[in-house]
Amino acid sequence: MKLRSLLYVPADNARFVAKAAARHADAVILDLEDTAPAEARQAARAGLAAAVATVGAAGAQVMVRINAGDLDDARAAVAAGVTMLVVPKVRAAGDLVPLAQALAEAEAGTGAEIGLLALIEDPGAVLDARAIARGPRVRGLLTGGESLATAMGATVADPEVLRMPRLLVHYAAKAEGLLSFGLLRSLADLTDLAAIAAAAREARRFGFDGATCVHPTVVPLLNRGFAPAREEIDWARRVLSGAQGRTAYRIDGSLIDEAAIDRARRILDDAR
Repeated sequence: MKLRSLLYVPADNARFVAKAAARHADAVILDLEDTAPAEARQAARAGLAAAVATVGAAGAQVMVRINAGDLDDARAAVAAGVTMLVVPKVRAAGDLVPLAQALAEAEAGTGAEIGLLALIEDPGAVLDARAIARGPRVRGLLTGGESLATAMGATVADPEVLRMPRLLVHYAAKAEGLLSFGLLRSLADLTDLAAIAAAAREARRFGFDGATCVHPTVVPLLNRGFAPAREEIDWARRVLSGAQGRTAYRIDGSLIDEAAIDRARRILDDAR
């Protein structure tokens, strides 16, 4: 399943959980990390199974963002039947080993195998992103824009500040054949929706698979921005119709080779 939009929903907010299925996000991330105080987190864990059923009613993939190093969060997510965990503050692949072991124990006899999305939020982890990508159960990488900017000592989390670290993490993910999520800007400012839409199209050009968001108004922008445009689909169809066993030919004066043919196939796969 293509994951263009991943919407964070507070796991302890019944009103938000009830509305999540209607937001049309490809994935909903039930968020335990920002749940406080401790008693609220325990209540959110206890309600995960019902929340997973509610937010997945429209077909969205359901994930949980756990608290860093909290194995009780992970066990509750397994029992609730989620497909993926978002793990914050990952600094090294070794951080994921105890979590992977706890997941294996919790999954025993269930047939489940939950993957991990590693959330990178500091400069050291950016530089070690490829090693993190090789960690146990890792299916994808993403960065926390505001946290990362703060950890770098930046004065603002603007596109220029975030561009290079996010690209480095993106390259690490793709080098290991993993999913890569993010925009080359922060989503903290929701006042300029046109800029967010443009950022989604830009990120797709770089090969990002999708992006996370915390506000439902962003979901349709991500769904459109990370989907092939009509012009791309038309180009891909022309490329494949002209291939017919050839590995090099021209369309509109541009050389079409095996790499372009592979890209055309991927565009049509995404379009489906």
